[in-house]
Amino acid sequence: MQHTDIKGRYKTIFESYGNPSIDEHIKKIIELDCFLPYSSTFFCVTNTQDLTFEYVSKNVKACLGIEADEMQKKGMRYFWSRIHPDDIDKWLKVLKDLMEFTLSEIPIANRQRMNYTWNYRLKNRSGEYVNIIQNTSPLEFDANMKPIIGLAHYTILHEKLTLPFTASAKFLNVNNEYETLYYNNFSQKLLIDGISNRERDIVRLLVLNHSSKDIANKLNISSNTVDTHRRNILKKLNISSTGELVGLLKLNTHWI
Repeated sequence: MQHTDIKGRYKTIFESYGNPSIDEHIKKIIELDCFLPYSSTFFCVTNTQDLTFEYVSKNVKACLGIEADEMQKKGMRYFWSRIHPDDIDKWLKVLKDLMEFTLSEIPIANRQRMNYTWNYRLKNRSGEYVNIIQNTSPLEFDANMKPIIGLAHYTILHEKLTLPFTASAKFLNVNNEYETLYYNNFSQKLLIDGISNRERDIVRLLVLNHSSKDIANKLNISSNTVDTHRRNILKKLNISSTGELVGLLKLNTHWI
C-alpha cells in the first residue's frame, strides 16, 4: 500500500461523529511536559477525527530529530508518511482489529479504562528507520462511544532490533491492575498466510533444529532446493537469518 492511500483506510477505521472537548486534557499534558526529562520516549494527544495532533511533547526532537511544532503543524498524515512502507498494511490491520475488538467485545462502561499497544518502524530525521512501540489510552469518545481522542506514548528502540509485529488491548480493573484482553502476533499470521505448503514443511523441521541435509532427506528433495526455500522464506518474512526465523517461530508452538 502507498502512503497516499492511508488517509482513506484510516478514516474508515476511525470514522466518528461528535465534537470532542479536549481543552482540559491538553492543559494537563502541557503542564506535565514542562517537568519531564529528555529521554527515548515522547507523547502526543491524538485526534483521530480531525487527523491532528492536539499536542506533541518536546521529547519528539530527541527521539526522532523532528521539532514538536513541526509535527503538530503537519499532523498525522505527515507522521504516517514516515512509516516504513513494508509496515503500512500490517499497521492498518492492527488498527482495524483493535477497533473491531473494542466495539464488539468491550462494554461501553469499560472503554475509558482500556489501553492499547502496537509497534511499527518509522523514519527519523536522519533517514533511519527506528522501531516504535506505541501505547495509547483513550481520553474522549464520540456519541457512539468510539475512541477519538487519545494519549499516545511512543518508545523508540534501536533500528537493528527485529521485533515481531504485535498488538494488545488491556483493561484497568478495579484493583488498578491491567488485564490483557486481546493479543495478536501479526508476524506469525503473516507467516501462516504468506508461505507455501512446502515452505511450511521446511519451517517445521527448522524449528526442530534439522539441518538442510536432514530436511532434504526427510522431504526427498535436494539440499540446494532446501536452501532455495530457506532464502525465499526469509525474503517473504523480511528477516535476515534462519536463527531469527526460528526464534520467531518458537513463540508459536503450533509449528512444532
